Order: sequence, then structure tokens, then C-alpha cells
Amino acid sequence: MADRPSARAALSLVTDTFTELPYPERHSAPDGPLGWSGYDEARARAAARTGETESVVCGVADVDGTRAVLVAFEFGFLGGSLGEGTGDRLEAAYAHAIAHRLPLVSLVATGGSRMQEGMLALTQLQRVARASARAREARLPQVAVLRDPTTGGGWATLGAGADVVLALPGAQVGFAGSRVRPPDADPTAYTAEAQVAAGAADALVPPEELRTVLGRWLRLLTRPSSDPAPPPHALGAPDLPDAGWDAVRRARAPHRPRAAAYLDAYFTSRVRLSGDRCGGADPDGMLCGFGDHGGRTVAYAAQTGTATRPAGYRTAARLIRLADRLGIPVLTLVDTPGAANDAEAERQGVGAAVADLFAAVAAARTPLTTLVVGEGGSGGALAAAAPGNTWATPDSYFSVIAPELAAAILKRPASEVEPTADALRIRPQDLVELGVVRGSWGPRVPRQPAPAEATEREPRGRQPVPVTRSGQWF
Repeated sequence: MADRPSARAALSLVTDTFTELPYPERHSAPDGPLGWSGYDEARARAAARTGETESVVCGVADVDGTRAVLVAFEFGFLGGSLGEGTGDRLEAAYAHAIAHRLPLVSLVATGGSRMQEGMLALTQLQRVARASARAREARLPQVAVLRDPTTGGGWATLGAGADVVLALPGAQVGFAGSRVRPPDADPTAYTAEAQVAAGAADALVPPEELRTVLGRWLRLLTRPSSDPAPPPHALGAPDLPDAGWDAVRRARAPHRPRAAAYLDAYFTSRVRLSGDRCGGADPDGMLCGFGDHGGRTVAYAAQTGTATRPAGYRTAARLIRLADRLGIPVLTLVDTPGAANDAEAERQGVGAAVADLFAAVAAARTPLTTLVVGEGGSGGALAAAAPGNTWATPDSYFSVIAPELAAAILKRPASEVEPTADALRIRPQDLVELGVVRGSWGPRVPRQPAPAEATEREPRGRQPVPVTRSGQWF
């Protein structure tokens, strides 16, 4: 990326108003703490060139209508490097955000720590990490925007350590800067595009869209709610299956509504969280993010009908933990034949990834709601399900194991697969009777008279589907 806008130009790109914060005063020795010859002159030249006195500008701003604390790096000031003065400003900005309960946005463009201040410069990363941890403890969202370049300690703290990481297309992003990489290193690995693909950043955002996208993220992340998300309306079959194998056949139908259709129908707008932050993403198997439903924010983690990869489980766990910290209810959509079980999935730690999602769901204090919209294949599906608040559509099933595999383990012939499906009791109405799910959730239909006790149980605006037990509605 040849064009490197200044810190204030970056701020003007995303803010409606901006009020700079007062900065702590620091009196340093001539040529800095190390007495680095020529350091004072270098800082003076940088100040004259950029109009700034340090490598970061901090203030309070309105971003598309949401108040936030912003810090913007000035790459023209000694490569946007972090020194003691930078650390002072960043720590003060975090303290202001915590004191005033404001989200924090970092517009990062830095080459790393300032050599002329030696180890004292490097230890500023610890100050930043500590300030960031305090903001997390205060349940404040942190969003990073990766500009060009974002390398070194700035990437490893303010950038990669944020809750949501957005990146400008073409930006140079990586722990190693261009002058310290191995000579044979692939330059494409050190790009914003590569970081998104590797699950270290959430999305690429063109500069002209940054204000709108950033504003949407801030609005969604700053609207906590203690009420559970209502389950979506079913979009497929309106009637319950007659037999176990009928439930399997419906759930596996190629044209059955999938996660994207449910999310589009449920949310008026949504933004996507992508990547597990440890080298992987599962964009085709697990859709995660935050959306607007009925004027409030709901987080979502939705399986898409494929075998879920380890990165998908870790991304969902990341999503649930973030929503839990911010006090945002979560909706999960279960739809998978099971966890991926190929050799690569094992090498990527699929067992540990599934365990991590189970743990995130079990520990969550924010309300979770689950709708099974297709296949519920064993533990790979159950890991994403909310205990005590799971619902099922009429074209879904949930099973300890696929009927074909159960028959094979029991050494039954192929002709016994369908009776085995019945024996497993995997239909939505079976799951209700077993107490595994709360109800079978049908499509939106005109409301019909129902027994008074049933009406009291059904959420507002939804028409439940009657199951086979006489007189009982779910």
C-alpha cells in the first residue's frame, strides 16, 4: 500500500467529531533514556514533518453516531514506533475509556518498538497489554483497524489483541517488518489478506466503507441485553416427520434452508467475526458474528450443514466468550453431520476444539438460545447447543450417532438402518418427549386459538407446532 495517510487523516476518515485528550507530561534526558546520539534531532525533524510531537494521537470521537476513544498512529513520526511517550498516551487513553465506559478503537500503523529507547521502549508493550486487560475486565469492546504497515509489537498488542480486527486491503501486516524477515520469506504471507485467511483478522474493509462498518460494529458491541434471543422461525417443512428415517431424509435434503437463509431472515443487519486467532478459519462451516434483531444485538454462531472444522469450533468459542463478556445474548444454529474427522482435523486438534466450545457454552453467563435447523450429528453438534434452551425445526434431527453408523456398529444389515433410526428416537417430537429440546419450532403462520396454558408458554409473535402428544403444544 503506497498511500499512507497521516494519523489525523485516518481519524477524519472514520469520525464525525474528534476531541484530543490531554497528554501526560514526560521530561526526558537529552537524546532519550539511552543518550542515543542524534535522537533529539530525529524527533525534532519528525515533529516538523508531521506536526505531531509523538507517534500516536488520542482522543474521543463520534464514529457514525457511537461515542468511542480512538488512538491513531502517525507512521511519519519515526515509523509510528512505540516509545515511553507513546506508552504514556496509550495508557491514558485506555484509562479514559474505562472511566467513561467507552469502547476503544485503535487505528494502527507502526513499525514496532523504538530502538533509540532500547528495552524501555519494548516494555511499553507490557503497559499496553495491561491497559487492554483492564478494559476487558471492564467489559469494554476493543476494535483494531490495521493500516499500512502494522508490524512488530503494535501488531502483537493493539492489533492482534483486539476483540475485533479489521484491516485495510493491501496493508502490510505481520510480526516481522519488511527489513527483518528471512530473505526467502514469501511476501504475500505478510499482508492483511493473508491474516484474514489465517484467522488472525476478521475482515478486509475498503477505506471508503470504514466509517460505516466501524460504526456498525461499535453500535452492535455496545448494546448489552439480559433477555435471551428468541429462536428463529422455521423456514422449511411445516409438518413433523412420521418416522426417524423421514427426519434424516428431510435434514439431508440438498435444498433445505441453511444457516445463511436463517440469518438473513432473522437479522436486519449483521457483521461477521472470522477466525480462531491461532492460524485457522472455517468460513464454509461456521458463520459467526453479531446482528441486529428487533432493535437489539444478538451474537450468532451458525453451522452450515457441513462437517465442522476445528477452526470453526474455536471461532464459535471465541464468539461466545466475547458475547458473554459484553453481556450480549447468543443464538446458535445447529446443522452438521458431525465434527470433521479426517487426519488433518486430528492434526489441528479437533477434540480439543470441540472441548473448548463445550466449555465456552457451559461457562457462559449470557443467555444462549439454540435452534436445530438440520442435522444434529453427535457431539460435534451438541457442543454448540444451549443446555435447557434448544429448539428444533420440523426438518431436523438430533442423534447420538448417524443411523447408518449405529447399524454398522451393531452389525446390522443395510435393511435395518431405517428401523435403527426409529429406535434412536431422533425426530423433533421424540426429542421433546425425551426432554432434549424444548419444542419443535415451526414457520410463521396465522395464529390459531390454543389452550391457555400453551399460549402462556409460547414466545410472543410465534406459532408453535403441535407434536404427537395429545393436547400438548410446543
